[in-house]
Amino acid sequence: MDEQVVFSGDSIIEKKTFAFSVRIVDLNHYLTKEKKEFILSKQIFRSGTSIGANVIEAEDGESRADFRHKLRIALKETSETVYWLRLLWHGEYINEKEFWSLYNDANEIRRILIAIIKNTKNNES
Repeated sequence: MDEQVVFSGDSIIEKKTFAFSVRIVDLNHYLTKEKKEFILSKQIFRSGTSIGANVIEAEDGESRADFRHKLRIALKETSETVYWLRLLWHGEYINEKEFWSLYNDANEIRRILIAIIKNTKNNES
């Protein structure tokens, strides 16, 4: 499926969180179909896809404060997703390469979210 057809977001963070969500959906499919794991897979599915959903909600925020609030929720969801990734790796549901690949993507999203939140706050001063 062509990502350009499915996704039309303009910002870097929207593109990265959408691509990350797609990876999380694929991970969920792998965990449930191949590993027969249904508890952790549901948790990481919820938190991992929520990141992008909150970024999209932030874009339509009612105010700068609402925008920052939604991005902070996305940041929290990113941290939660990393937690579930660690558990999946520790439980040997994913291998080291898979863990680090997803972890690095999540960490990049985290850094971008922090920068946007700080920049938005600084612009208000």
